[in-house]
Amino acid sequence: MISILRRGLLVLLAAFPLFALAAQSPHDVVQSTTTALLSDLKANKEQYKSNPNAFYDALNRILGPVVDADGISKSIMTVKYSRKATPEQMQRFQENFKRSLMQFYGNALLEYNNQGITVDPAKADDGKRASVGMKVTGNNGAVYPVQYTLENLGGEWKVRNVIVNGINVGKLFRDQFADAMQRNGNDLDKTIDGWAGEVAKAKEKADESPEKTVK
Repeated sequence: MISILRRGLLVLLAAFPLFALAAQSPHDVVQSTTTALLSDLKANKEQYKSNPNAFYDALNRILGPVVDADGISKSIMTVKYSRKATPEQMQRFQENFKRSLMQFYGNALLEYNNQGITVDPAKADDGKRASVGMKVTGNNGAVYPVQYTLENLGGEWKVRNVIVNGINVGKLFRDQFADAMQRNGNDLDKTIDGWAGEVAKAKEKADESPEKTVK
């Protein structure tokens, strides 16, 4: 059985908006993108299994342009560190962050066998920020809740955070970044370059958390 974070990040990856159009509601963005991405996965699954790098590159190509990478990166670093970072450091961290997620959790998508995904109506949609819930059915029949936070940036809805089975992924990585900076003597370059290892540690922490299911 895949771990709780892997299971949740499967849905996280699947639900990132591929078509972030202003004309679409947050719910429609999540729903249409989930359908599109899983359709692509179904068509190319065997190829991706034999060529992981092509899979990771495809995920990054599809998801990268429509995720608020700048906002997420600054949130993880917090103002304490991001205001001291150069544009080059911020860009490098964004790329390392996206790549590490694809590498560590991309295989979770390959384990998805159309068990079932339900997208709930959006909540707290004020035109600027919205929350969209989702339920994913695991191989064991249990249903796991996921909640996305989307923001409207320049007329496009983009993902800013996700809560998987009660685990706030943004906070998890924010705490991990602060801890890494302390261990690295506030060396920003060292922390950025070693981020893949930090993602692995954060994954271990999440795996230790009790799993929650929706009855």
